[in-house]
Amino acid sequence: MTMAALPAQGARKSFLEALRSSPIANLVSLRYFILRFSTAGSALLAGLIQTFVFARVLEPELFSIYILVGTLGISMWLFDLGLPKILFVELRARHLAGESKEQIAQQANALALLYAALVGIGVLICFAVMAARPSVSTSDSTWQAAAFALFFLFSALNLVWFVLRNLSIAVDEFIYFETLEALRRVVHIAVMLAMLIGLPFAVFLLAANALWVVLFTLAVKRLLARGALTRQLRGVFSRLGTFFRINRKAALRTGTHAASELYIHNVMYLAVPLVFGLGAPTIVLDTTFKVFFGTLVLYSAACDLLVPKQTAAYAARDARTLIRATVMAALLCAAPAIAIGALLMFAANDLFALLLGPAATMPAAITPILLVLLAAGVAKTVANFLLQHTGFFRDISRLALAIAAGTTAVVAIGVIAKLDLIQLLAIYTAAYACGSLLYLALAIVKPIRLAPHSQEG
Repeated sequence: MTMAALPAQGARKSFLEALRSSPIANLVSLRYFILRFSTAGSALLAGLIQTFVFARVLEPELFSIYILVGTLGISMWLFDLGLPKILFVELRARHLAGESKEQIAQQANALALLYAALVGIGVLICFAVMAARPSVSTSDSTWQAAAFALFFLFSALNLVWFVLRNLSIAVDEFIYFETLEALRRVVHIAVMLAMLIGLPFAVFLLAANALWVVLFTLAVKRLLARGALTRQLRGVFSRLGTFFRINRKAALRTGTHAASELYIHNVMYLAVPLVFGLGAPTIVLDTTFKVFFGTLVLYSAACDLLVPKQTAAYAARDARTLIRATVMAALLCAAPAIAIGALLMFAANDLFALLLGPAATMPAAITPILLVLLAAGVAKTVANFLLQHTGFFRDISRLALAIAAGTTAVVAIGVIAKLDLIQLLAIYTAAYACGSLLYLALAIVKPIRLAPHSQEG
């Protein structure tokens, strides 16, 4: 070891010791803290790298179509209906109480298989629609349709992965799951960057989906060992029926909430291409939301860290610990918000020019819009996580539906008034910020105030 390496080693040791003695260490595993933020940061980086690479290997119009296909794949979340959260609440309660998890594991099997089937149907529909598009030749049309379908599959499989994430957290296997997530992000980024040195786009699509196969295999094996899934695959339909019969009201509420949230996050993807067309406007919108949604992933990582402590405190009716954990979640969310906000304030032009190259030019007015979205996202994510994981499904479903209606009205008014892209994004941002404040108020009134008294299903 060289003398120069000694100070660096001492600095790392001091940093880790400071973390271990910080309030964070009393609320969350240090290893999980580092790992979760690493995967969340790489998720944000992966989104930006995808924009960087696609802008250089695809024509602008084809790039914008892949944006829409990927958005439709992510929109398979519409079928999520918040049902994994119901499984989480039930499985977490049994895990903490040391009770049998077999019944919930059987329902988890059925739900994961249902989501996989829905993704498969979506892939077939995507292929059929894209194959029907005009093309130079039948072979070109078939290849393009297959490529779009593979990209749709790559995006849509997040729907099934989310079920396994919730199950892993419920049985305290979050560190193993995040290790798999880290593998996923590193390999995905590496394969994308390889396209810049000549890797064919088709190979990227095949490799990205092959990676999913490996990840699902490893995750399912660990969840089987922990009793969160079962090897019994017979009777899937009857178990789905049992799940929906037992959780009918909760499923309706979580479904309303999930669909409303998905709509709120994607309504601009519907409005902008219809009003302004494909090409630069859609690319500008997608780049804006890549930064925003990528930062939301960081916020989710922060909130994920505190979910085990929050849910244990709520189950024990320990309001003090619940409040401490929630405040810590907010502080952890604020850190990336401030860092990314500062980067945008001082280097937005250079950042966006690097990402997009000749594909499009980001207007300077995007920066203040993003700053407001980042701040609003902190309040909404912290409140939403707490409300979901403590089972306040009825309240969040009503609130999300009201916010979706308000957002629709605001965007519709903007379209009718013929606002330009920046103005439309600005009024959408205002509506999003108002909705975030409502979520925050609900979190204070419900789980925090009621923690010592009762839990709603």
